[in-house]
Order: sequence, then structure tokens, then C-alpha cells
Amino acid sequence: MPTPPSAPAARDEPVIRERGDACPGALRLHAADDGYLARVRIPGGMLGEDAALLLADAADRLGDGHIDLTSRGNAQLRGLGASCGGELAGVLERAGLLPAPTHERVRNIVASPLTGLDLPALPDVAPWVAELDRLLCADPTAAALSGRFLFALDDGRGDVASLDADVTVIARDAEHAHVFVAATPTAGAQIADLAAEGVVAAAGSVSGGSVSGGPVSGGPVSGGSLSAGSVSGGPLSGGGVAGGPGGSVGSGTASCFTGVVTPAVLVAAADAPRAAVAAARYFLDAARAAGTRAWRAVELPAEHALGAPGLAARLVAAGVPATVVPVPVPVPVPVPVPVSLPVAGVAPADGSGPEPGVVVGPAGAAALSVLAPLGRLTTAQWRLLARLTGRMRLTPWRGIVVPGLAADRAPEALAALADAGLVTAPDHPWRSVTACTGRPGCAKSLADVRADARAVAARATGPLPVHWSGCERRCGHPRGTAWVDLVATPDGYALSAPGGSPPHHGGLKTSDQLAAALASARRTTSHDDAAKK
Repeated sequence: MPTPPSAPAARDEPVIRERGDACPGALRLHAADDGYLARVRIPGGMLGEDAALLLADAADRLGDGHIDLTSRGNAQLRGLGASCGGELAGVLERAGLLPAPTHERVRNIVASPLTGLDLPALPDVAPWVAELDRLLCADPTAAALSGRFLFALDDGRGDVASLDADVTVIARDAEHAHVFVAATPTAGAQIADLAAEGVVAAAGSVSGGSVSGGPVSGGPVSGGSLSAGSVSGGPLSGGGVAGGPGGSVGSGTASCFTGVVTPAVLVAAADAPRAAVAAARYFLDAARAAGTRAWRAVELPAEHALGAPGLAARLVAAGVPATVVPVPVPVPVPVPVPVSLPVAGVAPADGSGPEPGVVVGPAGAAALSVLAPLGRLTTAQWRLLARLTGRMRLTPWRGIVVPGLAADRAPEALAALADAGLVTAPDHPWRSVTACTGRPGCAKSLADVRADARAVAARATGPLPVHWSGCERRCGHPRGTAWVDLVATPDGYALSAPGGSPPHHGGLKTSDQLAAALASARRTTSHDDAAKK
């Protein structure tokens, strides 16, 4: 059963924006301490060789010779001159990266990076990316979306569904998709209310009878709840552990359904991109009615919150068959699972993206999954990746997937990428280390966080991810809560982590102090505490 997106945190007060968002774009450059910054939207992270090489040339001629990867699978150029905007726009237009200048900041689409490459049982959602982008760019109203509004297209493995998108579309099977809108209520009692009103389809039935077995895995819907204690096998039917195909990879967690369901809109797979655009229009109408100038769906006040019934009604009125169905919400729980060797490309249960390494596909095909240390690539590394097969996919975890290799060629190609300084193995010290820009690029930063991270990375490894922040804003931090938080203060770094590791409220100044405290924190997790009880 595909995993629905996580429920957004409740807000006590509505967010009232006094202005439009200032999110950078390819045409709206942002002034930073190291020059101007351009953020180039790349829907689904999918990029061809010609476009990639033009982007590298622009980084060399106009910028600082690097390309940064963002947490939405986009590319960023830094160190740009104040007068280069027109020239950069011309390069991006030739590269096909500016199909609609009025919409260039709203093409925020993430997709499962390995879709269509590794698991034949899962639908390929890559065609959704191109169609959603086309529909967005052709819709004049969509230009009013903020540069922060996010679409996620998940093929059923549950990776990008974890990214708190405003609109999430998850392939249910080859013929159907579930559409979720942020701020959808999740209480089982609310599902029961919808069922009483005849809005929600009963388990095992959908309009037209096209779905068999019902939308809920692990137990029938009864009064809006599921049978407690049933365990999901992860995104693939028959799997024993979330995150592994058929249970072949243990990650230490499983998904337990404890009675909570969330409503989704069930549509035909062919209608999924159209349904996503309809959801975006739904948000714009709600934001206009609320008068709060919301940038994201979760910012809407409660009385204007988006809901599955409202989206379904809009779709039906537009001639798109749609039904509201209950989908179980899994709760990750620690379980003692023997962990085998990691399989490259498999997304861990925490939604942290594909593991680095060789991704074995069907019929002798393979792909490579690598990570950029601290999300930053030299143009030489970028060109090497672009020329391997002429295709690359940027991931929301600051990684790159290169599809289209023959399996017997993949190990040699991976070794070349390792020699070029990229992360190619799950046990690499840079595997789960992230950082904000820091000094000298950001005026708000109190430290050169990237240099400090490099100084201790090899001495401070551990299972928990770590994020280095130059200030309290914590830009670019990982999703969720299970990560070590290092924040620069006027008195050194403050450190906090989940589990039993005591926090440091500042004073970590030397590399030796940082390495010792960070290594201890990364190896002391909430899972360790749970195992002791």
C-alpha cells in the first residue's frame, strides 16, 4: 500500500503574509554576500545532456564555477554578477529550461528519482512530470502560485511523499492514483462523517468498480478506523520491512497502522496531472477567500483548509471522475530487524532518498545513484555526470541518479565518480551530512559551516544525519526530527539531538570539541533508548 504524505503540524494561529514570497528564480536573482544567486527549476530533476552542459557553461562564465543542488531537486548558480540576468536567461531559454517565463518559479515538481528504473512492479510516473509541467505552464492562473508551493509525484515507494508537499500524487497501481492536499484532516472520525454523508467510497468499491480489494490495506474500514496492529510491508506488496523490496533490506523500522486514516481523492492515472493542477487552483481560490496571502497550503486558516471532498467535487464538475477514499496512515515503529547489506537505490524507511551505489534494473539495465558532498558540485563533476549517458536526475536529497547504463559497465562508471569526489557508497562519511550556505555567502551566518563540517566529517560518523546551520533559521535542514542539529552561535556551536545525548547550548569551538560531541550525538539515537526499555 503506498504511504500517504505525513500530516502537517497544526497551527494555533493562521499565517498572514504581508507580501508575496521572495523565493529566488532564474529571472528573479537574489543578492547574497558572494554575489547574485539564480535558482533554476528542473521539474522532476530530469535533465538532458545538452541542457546540463549549457548550465555548466553558465556557471563557469557567469558564476563561481559550481552548481548547488536544492532540497527540491533544482539547480542553483551562485556568484553571479549584477548585470548578467539577461545573458543567463538567454542560456536557459536555449537549454529549454524557461518554457514559460511567467511561470518559471512555480515549476516546483519533485518525483520519485528511481521511477521506471528499478522496480517493474511500480508504475513509472516520469510521464506525469512532463504533463504536469506542461499543464502548469499553460494555465495563466497558476502563475500566481508562490515559489514555495510544491508538487510531489510518488510512484508508490513513499520517498517524495515524505516531503510535505502542498499537492502529493501517489500511484496506487498502474491505472489509479491517490491525490492528497496538505492540511487534509486525518482523524478517523472525520472519515466516518464523510462516509455517512455518502462522500467516501466504501472499502472495496470505487465509482465504476475499477478498484478491487478496497483502498485500505490491512483491514476493512469500520467506523473510520482500521484494525489495530496490522503491519505494512512497505511500499511493495509482500515486503517485510518498509524501504526494502520484498523485505530484502532491513532498516530497523516497520509501518504499523494503528487506526488512523486520511482521505485521498482517487483518480485514473491518466488524470493525475490534471488533478494536481486542479488542486493548485483550489489552493489559490482558498487563499484568495482567506485574504491571508498564504504561500503554502498549510498556512491557510482552518475555515479555508483544503480537503479531499472539495477537490473531488471540483474534479467531477470539470468532467474528471474522482472519488474520496480512506487511506491508512502508517506510524514508523522500531523493530529488531536483521539488516543485510544495503541495496543501492533503495529508499530507506525514513524517506531519505535512494542509497548511493549501482541501481540494478530489469533486462540488464542499471543506473547510478550518487550524492554531492554538502549538495555542491564543481562544473567538472557536473559535466562528468551529464556525459555518462546523456541523462541525469537531480534528487530532493541533493543527489544525482544517472539512468541508462548497461549493468556490466556500471561498476567502472561508479568508480570514476568516486574518484571525482562524489559519494558512491552508503558508508561514506558525507552520506548524511548537510549544511546551509554559511559564510561567506550568507550575511546572516555566524560561521563558515561548510569548512567546519569538512574539518570533522571523517571523525564524526554515525547513523543519525547531521545538519550544520549558520544561524537559528536552519535553512535546508532535513525533514522530520531524527537528526543532529548544529547551530552556530556567537559563542561557538550549539548541538542538540533526539534520544539520550545531552544538548550543548554553545561553546563547541574547536574541531576536536565538535568532532567528539558530534560523534557521540550521532551514535546515540532514540532507537537506542527504545531498545533499552
